[in-house]
Amino acid sequence: MTQPTHIRREDRRPLLLDLFSCAGGAATGYARAGFRVHGCDIADRPNYPFPYHRGDALTYVAHLITTGEIRRYAFVHASPPCQAKNTLTVGTNRSRGWGGTHVDLVAPTRALLDRSGLPYVIEQPNGQAEIRKDLTLCGEMFGLGVIRHRNFEVSGCTIIQPVHVPHRGRVRGYRHGRFYDGPYVAAYGNGGGKPTVPELQAAMGITWTNVREELTEAIPPAYTEHIGRAYLAATTRLEMAA
Repeated sequence: MTQPTHIRREDRRPLLLDLFSCAGGAATGYARAGFRVHGCDIADRPNYPFPYHRGDALTYVAHLITTGEIRRYAFVHASPPCQAKNTLTVGTNRSRGWGGTHVDLVAPTRALLDRSGLPYVIEQPNGQAEIRKDLTLCGEMFGLGVIRHRNFEVSGCTIIQPVHVPHRGRVRGYRHGRFYDGPYVAAYGNGGGKPTVPELQAAMGITWTNVREELTEAIPPAYTEHIGRAYLAATTRLEMAA
């Protein structure tokens, strides 16, 4: 018997929790890979393209663990703030004589995710953040207009490291008063020959927000689509072998 068209079939895609979700760069990649996504961010994110909880991410995930609601999820992605050990922040602080007063939420995030019992990734930019670099992704691996290296600590699953393709040139912009051209745009900051918002959108593969701050904080969806597809393929193989 054919199911009536007005009755929606149950969405059986696995559910992913996106912590410190910002505007949804990571979330969109996972959705393209085959997940449903719920986000959580302490800031108002009207451009986030999926359901999300506004609040402190650590408080929220602790609540989900305590109530058992965390079991709704199959996987967790977290991009906790760690400006204290980000390469750009460290360099700026040292040059200006500042102390390391920025927030670092990597360790408490990891502790909660370990308690959850779920597979997860913790994402961080290049720098001194204390995560295992189980996976490093770069825009050139996916034919993007940014380099934007990102490191991922992977727990509870294995994601194969793609070959790091050589860069084709420089990042466009000014360095110490001299302008350099190149095939990549700088996805951070405002001055120094930085790209326009449309250039950033095209380079990152992000179309649903035109807020520069959200674009410069985001990771390209291609990164998490790679992670999500690899995880789901491995899960399917395990289920078929059981």
